[in-house]
Amino acid sequence: MTSSNDAYPVPATPYRAARSLQGRTILMSGGSRGIGLAIARRAARDGANVVLLAKTGEPHAKLEGTVYSAAEELEAAGGRALPLVGDVRNDDDVARAVDAAVGRFGAIDVVINNASAIDLSPTDAVDMKRYDLMQDINVRGTFLLSKLALPALRESSGGHILTLSPPLNLDPKWAGRHLAYTIAKYGMSLTTLGLAEELRNDGICVNSLWPRTLIDTAAIRNMAGGESMARAARSPEIMADAAHAVLTGAATKAGRSATGNFYTDEQVLAAAGVTDFRPYSLGAAEADLVPDIFL
Repeated sequence: MTSSNDAYPVPATPYRAARSLQGRTILMSGGSRGIGLAIARRAARDGANVVLLAKTGEPHAKLEGTVYSAAEELEAAGGRALPLVGDVRNDDDVARAVDAAVGRFGAIDVVINNASAIDLSPTDAVDMKRYDLMQDINVRGTFLLSKLALPALRESSGGHILTLSPPLNLDPKWAGRHLAYTIAKYGMSLTTLGLAEELRNDGICVNSLWPRTLIDTAAIRNMAGGESMARAARSPEIMADAAHAVLTGAATKAGRSATGNFYTDEQVLAAAGVTDFRPYSLGAAEADLVPDIFL
């Protein structure tokens, strides 16, 4: 099956959505490529409005896609898109994105904290500029985008903040392997935990989503040994389908009112009726897939 524009084929996946995101307005950090773009494209197929705040206004030397090419894909998939070049670390850029989303589409129904920096170096080796970058994008950026969108989310019927961050697994091995990155990702997850409780009576749901296995992205392929890791990964569409299930309420019996959860993609899709995950794999047997970290 393909979209109306053959340049952007719709992947065949086992997830069958019972509900739609049609007419909902999503504000996402990042999203010019990888998992973020897959999630945005899945929402666009429903007819959602998607606002992308990303730094990539010009083509990158090693990474495909810009915020503008991503917007073209979303429009071709059936949605409406607003591409904004900006930095989630910059207060003014984030405020401008919130204002632009409300100004163009009249609302913000969903915030997706997708932007994230990664460096798996141990403490001796990590550069402090990289440490600061991870803290600023992952933790501060997630907090800032969520914070500034709250007034609009309160006006929505069923506002939702979805953050791509792991469960708060306190097994010491994760902090011991890559402390700087673990601090940054767990900071995102603590934001989910805290906001879910803080906003419990405001009608805003707050959840996190994390892949059970590695996902094939440019970030993975650009790492040492990335090509072999990618072959033992799943496609970004599994996260796109899982995010769709969370945002439409197909993931739990609580439906769209579920909040304060740290989901994995498999858990969500199994609850939505998926029993065979092989279509998401890139050729490796299920037993040979590489588990993601923090699980």
